[in-house]
Amino acid sequence: MDQKQAQERINELREILNQYSYEYYVLDKPSVPDSEYDAKLHELEKLEEQFPELITENSPTQRVGGEPLEAFEKVQHRVPMLSLGNAFNEQDLKDFARRASQGVDGPVSFVCELKIDGLAVSLSYENGKFVRGATRGDGTIGEDITKNLKTIRSIPLTLKEPETLEVRGEAFMPHQSFLKMNEERMAKEEEPFANPRNAAAGSLRQLDPKIAAKRNLDTFLYAVGEWQNNNISTHSGRLEKLKELGFKTNPEWKKCASIEEVMEFVEYWTNERPNLNYEIDGIVIKVDNLEQQEELGYTAKSPRWAIAYKFPAEEAMTKLNDIELSVGRTGVITPTAILDPVRIAGSTVQRATLHNEDLIREQDLRVGDTVVIKKAGDIIPKVVRVVEEKRTGEEKEFHMPDECPACGSEIVRLEGEVALRCINPSCPAQLMEGLIHFVSRNAMNIDGLGEKVIIQLFQEELIHTMADLYRLEREELLQLERMGEKSVDNLLKAIEASKENSLERLLFGLGIRFIGAKAAKTLSMEFETMENLQKASYEELVAIDEIGEKMADAIVQYFEEEKVQDLLKELRELNINMDYKGPKKAEQNNEDSVFAGKTVVLTGKMESYTRPQAKELIEALGGSVTGSVSKKTDILIAGEDAGSKYDKAQKLGVTIWDEQQLKEALESVTS
Repeated sequence: MDQKQAQERINELREILNQYSYEYYVLDKPSVPDSEYDAKLHELEKLEEQFPELITENSPTQRVGGEPLEAFEKVQHRVPMLSLGNAFNEQDLKDFARRASQGVDGPVSFVCELKIDGLAVSLSYENGKFVRGATRGDGTIGEDITKNLKTIRSIPLTLKEPETLEVRGEAFMPHQSFLKMNEERMAKEEEPFANPRNAAAGSLRQLDPKIAAKRNLDTFLYAVGEWQNNNISTHSGRLEKLKELGFKTNPEWKKCASIEEVMEFVEYWTNERPNLNYEIDGIVIKVDNLEQQEELGYTAKSPRWAIAYKFPAEEAMTKLNDIELSVGRTGVITPTAILDPVRIAGSTVQRATLHNEDLIREQDLRVGDTVVIKKAGDIIPKVVRVVEEKRTGEEKEFHMPDECPACGSEIVRLEGEVALRCINPSCPAQLMEGLIHFVSRNAMNIDGLGEKVIIQLFQEELIHTMADLYRLEREELLQLERMGEKSVDNLLKAIEASKENSLERLLFGLGIRFIGAKAAKTLSMEFETMENLQKASYEELVAIDEIGEKMADAIVQYFEEEKVQDLLKELRELNINMDYKGPKKAEQNNEDSVFAGKTVVLTGKMESYTRPQAKELIEALGGSVTGSVSKKTDILIAGEDAGSKYDKAQKLGVTIWDEQQLKEALESVTS
């Protein structure tokens, strides 16, 4: 057989095998016995072995997993993968439907889908070929797990049509795969996974794809990030088209004409969820019409056109064996319940937060009590109540200590607070928790510096302050357990890279009381440099819309501390960036900004910016971006396939720009 004949047979075998896989893994209707599939796959392997130059990344033979990776590369999502707002009851759903109906013209219909409890993933295809897969990460930046995702048989390597798109969904572990894997782990005396979600996430984050290939994961695809196909006008239509292209979509979705139909769907699956072969933790409800979705738009964290109904939390009964105390980065002393292990909402629970001393008193919790626990939002274990009828008289009342459990200093309750707090700034527990916060994802985001590594470095006395992280030496790190040359080199690179972070990450990482990630961004945009912020007065701070009196007080007090001034001086000397690198805040009367005080609407597809990027830039220059065109609209910025908003803007005489005009306007101000 010559190369031309081999290529023809290889193409034929790949097409046959892809169809067999689609029937087996997506449709669950195999048309041939396993032996027939295996024989064809074996023939293909032999031909590719004979003609290795004909092997392609999308061949069915490449699903078994390649060589282990050294680390996952970062992937920036062109369209952010936002989380959903939550609904917990019927009224929340009615409120969502009301807001949706008021925000658009015409009747609103909904699509209900099962909320799969797995790992959110993004799959990118070019001309019908699978080219990249990534985790959700923080919604903006994920990790490239392409090789691991290729091992999932329900993910098509080649689509039935040459579409270019980015599709999103959930990777999960079916119940039978989960049970089988845990049986194998326990037979090897390895720790079993707590639940299918953790197992799926752990499998896809293996650096060796061959491990992921053995875990028998599955997927359901349910959303689109980017798609050049603009002929589909509804979410339900997209689901049908995704299925036609060869993606596995969950068949248990329903189009609902009213919120009453939505609630019927919710009630049905609340009762039926135990009969599924996979975990679900709620129902996702979306506005079906894509143009209406665009009109409703987004908040900073989530779309306004979708919501996730969360099932009522399961409850379980167990014994309270002890109450353990921990000290947080701000000195707050938090009691935690130590429980007899109990299975609840898909995982084994042994600890539950008790929040503060007042809650313990209010519930009359005693060590030795039988208690009822639940998972708030199916995530955080919480003690609900004591089962008093099970008391024997041997239970012991719990009393908070007078001294910090970490450093022995006096603990106090500040005026207006329920929490007890250690106010010793040198408390080792606070210092360690502060370092863990400093390197976290929303702060300095230093890969390789997880909680365990920070604790190890702290206990080895290699770090005491944030500045010490930037003085770590390669040789001293190599002396530590589980620290090889590659991991040390990667860690030092990540630490060095973090020096270039924009100011808001550093500001959030410092851990100033009441200053979260959003407030840090607001302050950074307002003052632009750390030096300016340090000089800011209380009056200047409270004048900012999002900064309240407590926050302003905390900021002023923080920067007055001599230790803080010394720390910031050290960080400057270590070349840590202290300037804001994002889009600058424009004054409302800035004559250079054509957007100051203007109402802007975005429509259609743009090449240079994603919708959220364009919105952020315009708002930073004093504009207000809304979802629908009205008489109050000043500018419509129209990309390709602008649609009905373009027509409405023309009728109303609204100024219409194309993408090039937007680009020129932004560059004229920021250059």
